[in-house]
Amino acid sequence: MSEREMVRVRAVKAAYEKELLRKANVVGVGIGLRRRGGQSTGELSIVVSVTHKVPLEELDPQDVIPRELEGVPVDVQAVGVLRAL
Repeated sequence: MSEREMVRVRAVKAAYEKELLRKANVVGVGIGLRRRGGQSTGELSIVVSVTHKVPLEELDPQDVIPRELEGVPVDVQAVGVLRAL
């Protein structure tokens, strides 16, 4: 991944982070490598951490997380409930 690509992904994350954090079950937003079937694809993405995944048809429209933002892939990863130690 190039520095230019990383700068672009950081800018897109910063632009949408607050909006994503307001969605149901979202507990974090970061940058990482997209995963499919538990395996890394090597593709840089915005990673949205959720307590648990919910079928699309059960979500309110305002809580649907887009598959991409400004051309940057978005990867939803279930992490459970986060607690400070």
